[in-house]
Formats: sequence, structure tokens, C-alpha cells
Amino acid sequence: MNLYFYTRYFQPDYRQIRSEGTRKAIHGLASGLAACGATVTILCEGESDVLFEMPEGYQIRCFTNSENFSSFRISSGLKNFVAQHLDSHSLVILNGIFQPVIYTLSSFLRARNVPYIIAPHDAYHPAMFKKNPHLKWVYWYLIERHVLAKARAVQVLDLRQVQFLRDLNVQTPEILVPNGFLPAEAHFENTLDWNPENTAKLFFLGRLDAYHKGLDLLIDAVPAIKKNRIQLVLQGPDKGDKKTLIKQAKELKLDHEINFLEPKLRYTCTPTHRKL
Repeated sequence: MNLYFYTRYFQPDYRQIRSEGTRKAIHGLASGLAACGATVTILCEGESDVLFEMPEGYQIRCFTNSENFSSFRISSGLKNFVAQHLDSHSLVILNGIFQPVIYTLSSFLRARNVPYIIAPHDAYHPAMFKKNPHLKWVYWYLIERHVLAKARAVQVLDLRQVQFLRDLNVQTPEILVPNGFLPAEAHFENTLDWNPENTAKLFFLGRLDAYHKGLDLLIDAVPAIKKNRIQLVLQGPDKGDKKTLIKQAKELKLDHEINFLEPKLRYTCTPTHRKL
């Protein structure tokens, strides 16, 4: 069996892979499967048709598509590749949640009897539907639930996420694939400074999303160790929760312990591996 991952954008640049959660998770799973002997290809779209061989043992095939992220249109090159190379013995893992291209590609795969798994990298928690509910619920009933229902499985990060699907009457089988970390990212305990006389410095880098990132819980935990001196810095793009988090910090009288920084400008990624 040949395994394929699809995600709209996936440049073979390790700076980008390590800085964005979904890409990092896809890279890790693809690397692990390739190490076990599987033939793995990541399908994506971008400025040009390019094929990359990654040192971890999997391929990245990029197909030209200039459409924006919210478009339903997928690359004609991607369609041709699927039609010519994929069949019922292939398996495609579609990565994304509430993405129009996932619907388009899933329909294209079903028409050719190519099985697929949905990996939303998120939970269909009620809190998600509270943001832009007039759009979310319409999209859910017209599109999203059908994509999930016709998948061979839904890849979840935690078994507790399955209940959210069942509450929405999605009975598709689930596959548990929790996210991990690269060994090089783990620091040995003897390299850390636990001197209680020092100020504990915590830095969160990522989107300011209270529920999905647990930032409200992080702020609630600060008073418990405030007496030991702590400095918490949160930096990243605002996804609508920044004002609420700032208000939470002020109500807990943590103005001096918690700082919010604006995100840095995104860098331009360039391929670091051989172009074939």
C-alpha cells in the first residue's frame, strides 16, 4: 500500500516544519511511517510543480495552484496525479478541518474509489462552533459532516475527542495518533536550572487561542507559583482571544507577571533540499 498525505501548503523547509504545529505533526508521522518501510508521499500545492526527496525517506510532491486558502478548487496537476497513480490500494490522509479543498479532494477520491482518512488536527468541540456560528453550522451541515461520514476513519489526537464527534452524530471509526516531539527537542533535567532564588521564565510562542492552546488554564496557574517569582510572556497572532486573556490577567492582578508581545513578521521559506 502506498500512503499519501494531503495538506494545502507544505514547503520542505525545516524552519517552517518546526514552527507550525500541523506541518510538524505531518512531518513526524510521515517520517515514522517511512522508517517502518512504508512508501510515503506528501501531496501539497504551491507556486510550481516540484518534487522533493526528504532525508527522512518520504517525498513531497507540490502542484501548481494560485488559488487562495478558502477556494474549493484544487490543482489540475494534483487531479491528474491522483487519476494516474492512486487506486483502491492507496490510502490518503487528508489533513485539515473546515477546509473547502478537503471537501473537493475527498469527492474526487471517492469518485475513483480511493479510500481516505480525515485528520482534522483539532477537536469538534462546542467552543469551535461559537466563533462565526452562522458560517460554521451551515458549512457543517452542508459539507463537513458528509466528508467525515464517508471517510474510512477519523484520526484523533486524544480518545476524548471521539465523544465530540458522537455528539454530532458522526459514527466514523477513529484512529488514535497523539502528537509527540523530536528527541532533539527534549532537554535533560540536569541541563535545567531549578534555583528557587531565580525568576521562573515561561515563554509561549504561537497563536493566542485560549481553548485549543489552553492559555486560559496557563494564566490561571500563575498565581499558584507567583510567590516564587514568575514571568510569563505570550507572543503570537491574535485569533480573537487576546483581549479576553489580557482581561483575565488583570482580574488576577498579574499585570507585572504576564506580558503579551506582538507576533514577529513571518519569514519567507526557501527549499533546503535538492530539487528533482
